[in-house]
Order: sequence, then C-alpha cells, then structure tokens
Amino acid sequence: MSDKKTLTLDVPGAVLTYDVREAATPSATPPLVLIGLPMGAEGFTTLAGHFTDRTVVTYDPRGVERSALEPGGVPDVATHADDVHRVIEAVGGGPVDLFASSGGAVVALELAAEHPGDLRTVVAHEPPLPSVLPDRDAMTAAMHDIHDTYQAKGFGAAMAKFIALVMVEGEIGSEYTAQPDPDPAMFGLPVEDDGSRDDLMFGVNMVALPAYEPRYDDLRGAVPRLLVAVGEATGDEMTGRSARGAAQRLGTEPVVFPGGHGGFGGGEYGQPADKPVEFAARLREVLGG
Repeated sequence: MSDKKTLTLDVPGAVLTYDVREAATPSATPPLVLIGLPMGAEGFTTLAGHFTDRTVVTYDPRGVERSALEPGGVPDVATHADDVHRVIEAVGGGPVDLFASSGGAVVALELAAEHPGDLRTVVAHEPPLPSVLPDRDAMTAAMHDIHDTYQAKGFGAAMAKFIALVMVEGEIGSEYTAQPDPDPAMFGLPVEDDGSRDDLMFGVNMVALPAYEPRYDDLRGAVPRLLVAVGEATGDEMTGRSARGAAQRLGTEPVVFPGGHGGFGGGEYGQPADKPVEFAARLREVLGG
C-alpha cells in the first residue's frame, strides 16, 4: 500500500479532514469507505490495514479530531450524511462500499436513503437507534440526561453515566434516570470539571441520535446490498438491540460479526484489542472479496 494521503474538504459550516490509502496495485474493486461517529479516522487504522488490495477512505466527522466545526454548529444526522456524500464525491464518486460503526452506522442509513447512487454495499454495524426500541422513551430520557449532565458537570460525570448506560443488558424503565449518579472515579475518569463543552458525543449526539428515525421505506431496495450488523459478543446492550430491531424493520436478519461493539478495534485509543483479524476477515467475506 502507498503512503496515506491526508486531505481537507471545505463543506458548509466545517472543514473535513480525510485520508486516502491507495491500493498497492490497481484494482477494479470499489473504494472501501470506513466511517464512525463520534469516532474519527484513527479508530479504523487496524481495519484499514487489512484491506491493502483496495483503496480505503477514512475521515474525521465535523467537530471530531482534525475536522473543524464552526462555533455554535450543531450537526444532525442529515448533516453528517451530506458530509460523507461530499467526501465520496471528492475521491471520485460512487458507488463505494461502506462500513459504518456506531453513530456512523446511523449516518450510513441516512446516506443510503438520500444518496443511494453513492453506494454498492453498506454494512451498518450496531447503529444506536432508540427509535426502534420498545423502551424508546426511557432510553431517550437517559440519553438526554447524559447531555444535561455534561452541560452541568462536564466530561467525567457524563462519561460515567454513558458507560453505565451502554453496559445495561435489556430494557430500561422510566425510573432509570432517578438512580444515583455513578462516581466517575470508579471508571478512572476525572472528577473535576475542566469547563470544556466541545465534546460532540455528549454535547450533540445524545440529543440528535434519539430524535432520528431511519426512512425504512426508502431504504428497502435503495442500494444493491444494505446489511445491518451486530457483534457476537454484544448481547442485549442497547446497540445490539438496536441493530436487531433495525434489521427487522428492514425485513432482514442482522449479519453477525466477531467481537463486540468495537470488534474491529486494534487498541488505537489505548483500549484492549477486540478481534480485529477475525472482524476484517468477516468484513471481506461480507463484501465479497
């Protein structure tokens, strides 16, 4: 594989930074685009390294890592989808294969509905979609509570609540937000508030994602292959339940991948590696080569 090229793209309200890893030898296989939210390009470093036989494109969503966001900007799912569309156009246009993780999988569903011509195969891995859950109202309240905690107490307090929420197996009830706040120190998080309020996940996504409902009618048959994926180790955590629920709404079965929510991760952010080798092999199988 040639050296990674890092480029920027001016879009309304932001400047996006994206990376292009060209295939080692010319290939007729469409580019593979890897997206997350709020995770940026760095989180896909290991996964990209398993696809040296094709061009791989990664990017930082607006407001994440290297991509600048205009002050006061509050990007919603449609905005992020438009950003990905513009990146795809910048690298030569579609159709591309798209692997999307977490909030990026939600963005992928919007992109598939709005710009189906951009895409050949979409793998939406564990989209967090409260709208598809039977405990939608309680989950939405819990996510809004995390947002409010971030605004009032800062990153550590919000992250502690977030970790506690995503670890819950099964449905939550209306009483969930009435329980005592978890201690950030229990998770090795800062107890003091540093005053910053620029975290995209807590400042924006905790409100934007619960409000989003995919356009299921538009998605059926929109792209040649639209697959909702779930990790074999995820169980009944919110993202696992969301993936199964979204697949059901689309009239399909979820595609099972090795590992959990971050099964492709190779420790890019200091976390233990999950199952990146097995995950990449499964993705190659799903993409057809």
